[in-house]
Amino acid sequence: MADCCSGGCSTGKPPVDPRYRRVLWIALWVNALMFGVEIFAGWAAGSVALLADAVDFLGDAANYGISLFVLGLAPVWRSRTALLKGATMGGYGIFVLGTALWHLKLGMVPKAETMGVVGFLALLANCAVGALLWAYRNGDANMRSVWLCTRNDAISNVAVMLAALGVFGTGSGLPDLLVATIMGLLGLSAAYAVVTHARREMREAAAPAPASAAAVELKRR
Repeated sequence: MADCCSGGCSTGKPPVDPRYRRVLWIALWVNALMFGVEIFAGWAAGSVALLADAVDFLGDAANYGISLFVLGLAPVWRSRTALLKGATMGGYGIFVLGTALWHLKLGMVPKAETMGVVGFLALLANCAVGALLWAYRNGDANMRSVWLCTRNDAISNVAVMLAALGVFGTGSGLPDLLVATIMGLLGLSAAYAVVTHARREMREAAAPAPASAAAVELKRR
């Protein structure tokens, strides 16, 4: 038992930062609440950008929940989970791009006032979560995926507000569709970054450890 207390019986599981766990719980509830707000506002306003942002909030809530689950797991499992999350982020990007094309065909003009107010509320929520996650932005692939989701959300919220101004000024739904397209491309970009990071971690974990000089000498004898 003394060896275990000194670290000799390590299971390969990383220590769990209790502050990071609390931050993830806060982020989960904030995103779940904002999903409810934006899905209702998006349908009411006829805005594809708000609907896309609502789906993004739902995905992020699930993202934070998964991150909480894998906190105490071995690094290889955290990397595999990040790989799955990256694939999900890519699916979100494709969904948003497809929805934007559908709304372009319908020619809908959303309510600019609703877009602006809800976009600003969502920006405040994401900035608060981003401030809490800032210290963990350069962690492992799993932590990085959490940070990228929050960063992209804040960018998307600013874009939604700009789209609201565009819709209000032009009377056209094209600014809304343009922002939705940018959000979809951001999702694909973040997915690529997370998947690449996770695959690199998995390759490094699977690589055989270099033999020590003493072991090499024994082999020669």
